[in-house]
Amino acid sequence: MEYRQLGASGLLVPVLSFGTATFGGSGDFFKAWGQTQVEEATRLVNICLDAGVNLFDTADVYSQGLSEEILGKALSGLRNNVLLSTKATFTFGEGPNNQGSSRLHLLKQCESSLRRLKTDYIDIYHMHGFDGVTPVDETLRTLDDLVQSGKVRYIACSNFSGWHLMKSLARSEKYGWNPYVGHQVYYSLINREYEWELMPLGIDQQVGAIIWSPLAAGRLGGKYRRHQPIPPDSRVAQGGSPVPAFAIADELFYTIIDVLDEVAAETGKTVAQVALNWLLQRPTVSTIIIGARTEEQLKQNLGAVGWNLTTEQVKKLDAASDVPTIYPYWHQRQNTTLNPPPRFY
Repeated sequence: MEYRQLGASGLLVPVLSFGTATFGGSGDFFKAWGQTQVEEATRLVNICLDAGVNLFDTADVYSQGLSEEILGKALSGLRNNVLLSTKATFTFGEGPNNQGSSRLHLLKQCESSLRRLKTDYIDIYHMHGFDGVTPVDETLRTLDDLVQSGKVRYIACSNFSGWHLMKSLARSEKYGWNPYVGHQVYYSLINREYEWELMPLGIDQQVGAIIWSPLAAGRLGGKYRRHQPIPPDSRVAQGGSPVPAFAIADELFYTIIDVLDEVAAETGKTVAQVALNWLLQRPTVSTIIIGARTEEQLKQNLGAVGWNLTTEQVKKLDAASDVPTIYPYWHQRQNTTLNPPPRFY
């Protein structure tokens, strides 16, 4: 297993990490993701650790705390050997103050996550989304207090716009607070908008990318083909996809699948392994969160490391997945001398 620094921090994380949104299966949305209980979760954790995957990602809202509870039980006796990542911000419970990144909500959710995870500290604590109501300073000061108290080691954000992240970094720098060192983002061969602004920002400010849904909710898992119905057992068919259908153009998607098939045949790897390995070649990527409902799926995804696509194969996938940018990015790209794009090769 390869390990990389998370942004500008000294924390080393495995290039593959394990997402536990499949743990619990409470409610229709997360039920479609998976219904993994403690016994199976423990087996999956051990498979990960055997492969060198020691970072486990969850969130308070995953099955309303049940994912954290199951992960905490599955990691019994292993806490010193693993890194834990969890999140807060989204609605948890009832009442007007049970959402957002206010001091009140974050302190409450952090304590609850610690209790469910059966730990004294969280290695990476994410703001699951940007709170446009709570002052940024209130959020960042609260997170700095959590770091100073020892309950949190590093802070990260998720699903921020460029200005959300840059404003937060600037305020942390001004007041000497701990900054966001990671940004958990959606990025896949199907949707490469992350490259337009967030990737250049990550390069400039040394913020590591933690990739969620790298296979686009299973669409790049190898089961989707032209002129074939959506697999009935998929998260998409069951209404559990975090990536909306409108974000994916059918013709582009199947063009990408065709090229993935070609590259998979060339490398002797699966479509999913090729799609994951492509992401590992991209700038800023610190770790990719893989999920799995079964041991077989997990073992297959673990096969994405230990080898690399060739430059020509990466270029082939880049060309197949390229789409026109929106303003102001197309305007900026007219002068690549003044606005050099990220270097991919």
